[in-house]
Amino acid sequence: MEVAVLDINGKDTGRKADLSSDVFAIEPNNHALYLDVKQYLANQRQGTHKSKERAEISGSTRKIKKQKGTGTARAGSIKSGVFKGGGRMFGPRPRNYSFKLNKNLKRLARKSAFSTKAGEQSITVLEDFNFDAPKTKSFTAVLKALELENKKTLFILGESKNNVYLSSRNVKSTDVVTSSEISTYKILNAGQVVILESALEGIVTNLSK
Repeated sequence: MEVAVLDINGKDTGRKADLSSDVFAIEPNNHALYLDVKQYLANQRQGTHKSKERAEISGSTRKIKKQKGTGTARAGSIKSGVFKGGGRMFGPRPRNYSFKLNKNLKRLARKSAFSTKAGEQSITVLEDFNFDAPKTKSFTAVLKALELENKKTLFILGESKNNVYLSSRNVKSTDVVTSSEISTYKILNAGQVVILESALEGIVTNLSK
């Protein structure tokens, strides 16, 4: 599968980039996509939620009324969850939401995500570029030239380029990662995936291990 290589002005350079069919043209595995996105979102959760239970509430432990003869339910402590100001019954406790996934499944999920985007014609290959200094204006000019200023966009770099990353931080709809930092969630969440030429080889290498 070949796509045209564009420059930062949105013009065709006349070169073609070969997108490996093993990564960009497989039959997407929807269950693998679901599991990898679920793991990514689960890992974002802090899991620090906590409410006080009856053992943690400050208050008297005396029996508030006699056991029998009141016509109402028996009650042993004002800290019971049935009373106002009492502890919460079965409340949330701190926990770790992360779970393990097989490496081969995660590779399959990423390949499925790239294949999905390739099928939607939502992949752009851009020649390598860098900025002399970090400027949001420079980055937005690239987006405008590619007609992506109103789209969620994922830029995948071959190697870390600090000026490009810093220039993109103020653009809410854009994410910049290297080929070793890609995730299924970020690929699927983007309206357009922009891959720099130097990143193609790293993507294929990482997903073919």
